[in-house]
Amino acid sequence: MVIRMNDDRLKRISGEMGVELTEEMLQNFSVYKEMLKEWNEKINITTITEDEEIDKKHFMDSLSPALTGLFDGEEKVIDVGTGGGFPGLPLKIRNRKLKVTLLDSLNKRIVFLGQVIERLGLREIEAVHGRAEELGLKAEYRESYDVCVSRAVASLDTLSEYCMPFVKVGGYFISMKGPEVDDEVLMSKKAIETLGGKVEEIKYVQIPESDIVHSLIVIRKIKNTPKKYPRAGGKPKKSPIR
Repeated sequence: MVIRMNDDRLKRISGEMGVELTEEMLQNFSVYKEMLKEWNEKINITTITEDEEIDKKHFMDSLSPALTGLFDGEEKVIDVGTGGGFPGLPLKIRNRKLKVTLLDSLNKRIVFLGQVIERLGLREIEAVHGRAEELGLKAEYRESYDVCVSRAVASLDTLSEYCMPFVKVGGYFISMKGPEVDDEVLMSKKAIETLGGKVEEIKYVQIPESDIVHSLIVIRKIKNTPKKYPRAGGKPKKSPIR
């Protein structure tokens, strides 16, 4: 498949945001975009299908966690509820040294991600079909990641229960949210503390050439998560820790 690239916009807006992309990275994003649009005609991956919208709302938004400085080395990263690979796959494209797990409960998306990973020739990245509340209890996943990142749609207290068990002490959970998060952070204080975390920073990011402002809630893991978490049976959503 020959990819017709329109790199100028992505290169420009990434530079404006402070995330520099090489020509190889831009080519990878171009391939990823074409595969996303092609597969989206067969399975529901995303409602965002226009090139410019994909660049801004998927790619640049997914690269915004790089501004924290926590994805610059060889960190072991898990992306919970990755969907079409966001933000984990763009972060891996930017830094191939990352060791990445893309976790999603819908197997069709995992198949798609496996194809993208193979096409781009990426190593030390896996797409895993499963549920966070189950994998978070397994020894090979529990408290073994430097960073857990999630763009999933759930309240912060619920999301913390799904994500914090994956993070090792001294590591970080980054929740990607909209611009208004103060009340949600306050409401999630007990859950975050119970699960072993502490909010270290709320970083606001403006996506260039748009009116989109997102926040990165950076939570540091300061102690082990109690063994009873995450709870099964949908309890993190039905009865969040409060």
